[in-house]
Amino acid sequence: MRRVHTRIREALAITRDAVRDGAPGAQATRDLLLYCHGFCTALDGHHQGEDRALFPAVEAAHPHLAPVLRALKQDHSMIGHLLQGLRDAVDRAAPPAELDRHLEGIAAIMESHFRYEERQLLVVLEGLELRAEVIDVFGPL
Repeated sequence: MRRVHTRIREALAITRDAVRDGAPGAQATRDLLLYCHGFCTALDGHHQGEDRALFPAVEAAHPHLAPVLRALKQDHSMIGHLLQGLRDAVDRAAPPAELDRHLEGIAAIMESHFRYEERQLLVVLEGLELRAEVIDVFGPL
């Protein structure tokens, strides 16, 4: 989990750099679309895998964590909403300052979410037996 979170943080940093450093013109727009959509897909896929495969397994083995898992799923929904706002802004070629505001909001919620998730679940995950593939649990990274 921590390794996946690190890779998503790196993807966010690359995306933010692309927004800040992008030169005007069609190439910059294409690059930004690639970075933003790639980042959004990676983060969405990660959260979908957790919701679909990881969290049910955690809850089955540790029912007392149900409130934690509900809170994490709510975060996933909120982050999904923020990602859609970013996608919409990218699709309409919003100015870099607006894109950076979207990314800043996502970064703040995502970081808080990752830290909480790691504090609550890392120890549990060490002893959890999953019968699913890693990609199905943590997304396409």
